[in-house]
Amino acid sequence: MEIYNSTMKIIKLLSKFAPVYSILGNVWTSDKNVKKEEKKLGVKIPHLVFNMRKIKGFNIVKNSIRRIGSFRAGFLEYFVDTNWVKDFKPGDYWKKMREAKRDSDKAKSILRKFGKVDILICHQPPYGILDKVTFKGAPKDWKGKHAGSKVILDYIKKYKPKIVLCGHIHEGKGKKKIGKTMIYNAGCCGDYLLLNIK
Repeated sequence: MEIYNSTMKIIKLLSKFAPVYSILGNVWTSDKNVKKEEKKLGVKIPHLVFNMRKIKGFNIVKNSIRRIGSFRAGFLEYFVDTNWVKDFKPGDYWKKMREAKRDSDKAKSILRKFGKVDILICHQPPYGILDKVTFKGAPKDWKGKHAGSKVILDYIKKYKPKIVLCGHIHEGKGKKKIGKTMIYNAGCCGDYLLLNIK
């Protein structure tokens, strides 16, 4: 409830001042996931995404371009990259690899359609940039590995957006450059960025 309440409070506040654009992450983003958690915990959980969509001025953007002022912004949803499966070797490896192949092919197709954008908003960071797993609670064999996306890295190298906004690897909070592209990992849990983009 703390996550739900704080998220709704922030969105309602920000949407009073200007349109708010967001992508969804990899946790509790579907009715199916919420229902599974409700059953597991034995409590009713408010559906965050459903309730966010009711807020005037708030926009969940999925795999599409938005014109924000003079900027062309591409919004790419979370996906599982094949390099993550290869590097992290989840227990259901072959099933995950099939899913990741579909996901990665879809993400590549979407990014090709985006072409050149000024700003890319994506869940994962590019591979090797602000993506190292250092979280104490992570499995031992994950620590020190890069969990970013090679699909996103390839896109950045080819199309050179001005800015990339990402998250996913909470401990990767910070900023780095790839050529002239500035990458920002916003972190998590109350972290935020204020950027004056020209």
